[in-house]
Amino acid sequence: MKGVVVMLDVEKVRKDFPILGRTAGEYPLVYLDSANTSQKPQVVIDAIAEHYGQHNANVARAMHMLGAEATEAFEGARSGLAQFIGAERSEEVVFTKNASEALNLAANTLGASLKPGDEVVISVMEHHSNIVPWQLVCERTGATLRWFDITDEGRLDLEGAEREHLINERTKIVSLTSVSNVLGTHNPITDIARQAHEVGAAMVVDASQSVPHRVTDVSTLGADMVCFTGHKMCGPTGIGVLWGRHDLLEKLPPFLGGGEMIEVVEMARSTFAPPPYRFEAGTPPIAQAVGLGAAVDYLSGIGMAAIAQHEETMTAYALDKLTSIDGLVILGPTEAVDRGSAISFNLADVHPHDVMQVLDSRGIAIRGGHHCARPLHRRLGHQSSTRASSYLYTTTSEIDALADALVFTRNYFAPRFNQG
Repeated sequence: MKGVVVMLDVEKVRKDFPILGRTAGEYPLVYLDSANTSQKPQVVIDAIAEHYGQHNANVARAMHMLGAEATEAFEGARSGLAQFIGAERSEEVVFTKNASEALNLAANTLGASLKPGDEVVISVMEHHSNIVPWQLVCERTGATLRWFDITDEGRLDLEGAEREHLINERTKIVSLTSVSNVLGTHNPITDIARQAHEVGAAMVVDASQSVPHRVTDVSTLGADMVCFTGHKMCGPTGIGVLWGRHDLLEKLPPFLGGGEMIEVVEMARSTFAPPPYRFEAGTPPIAQAVGLGAAVDYLSGIGMAAIAQHEETMTAYALDKLTSIDGLVILGPTEAVDRGSAISFNLADVHPHDVMQVLDSRGIAIRGGHHCARPLHRRLGHQSSTRASSYLYTTTSEIDALADALVFTRNYFAPRFNQG
């Protein structure tokens, strides 16, 4: 029946991921670091192996059988991705080596026309990949970088931004994360994009923490560019994606120069290929694109709505377990409402690296540090944090193992919690 979401069979899903059968000494592997990188299903591993074993050749250049097969697979992956994110045409999908390169592409092309007096707006909750490129382009052009602050709950301070007229007639670009990789906060991208467009600004979205986890439709999102990465969505490393409105991409200058991004090269000047090839200089990540195409097929087969529902259940369960631990402080929203599955926290007076090391000794993989979001941690008054992040293969028993291990770690380093 239309509108009904089929529940995800997590035990069946787990059988698709060979690494989840590993043990760490006497403990089963508990992988709770998917916001960092996701694990890969066997179909993705097989797709990459088959490409190298049977179809390996360069794309576009080689006119022989293998070249045609490689090109067909590469462009097939592009078409599959376009459909996966709701793009109107495959030419709107540009392959990069990761989301960082995609965001640098956005900054260097959109930012080429910036001048003193212009403003770029980001937020304090951004990953470094959505801060540093805009800092660099503003330094080069004389434009001013401004940013959204956050509330104590870890959401964008929309009222403060309105009071300060953060988005105004000087704003030329707004670039925000759709979901914070630290706080899990979902940001109101469509509403902010509307504000940006009202003043003639372009809207860029870092969707690295949203595209892998829920249905994404760029045709209704309101963004002009959307960037994400393959390795967080069951695909291989070394492949990222920039989606852009085709009419916008046609107007932008190249990002890198080299083979295949050209139309005609003369010694005095060159003309450039149409999008997306204008932005894909040199030999692209061919096998990685094939692997990402297989990952998209895999996720689509399961259903993104089912994945989102499972993650919401896991996140609510994890928040309930973690908030019951005395001495544990969660960064960001403590309810599974408008938030993703990444949960960052600090435990008593235990350094996150110590927490990570103890949990690793018990087979639990998490992350400790500032998660490439140092300004956000400073804003929250924390040097760093520990982060647990679930995905489609996470189970409640793994969350239970995490909670038990955190209590053990807390009691070991802060025995006062054992008293009375």
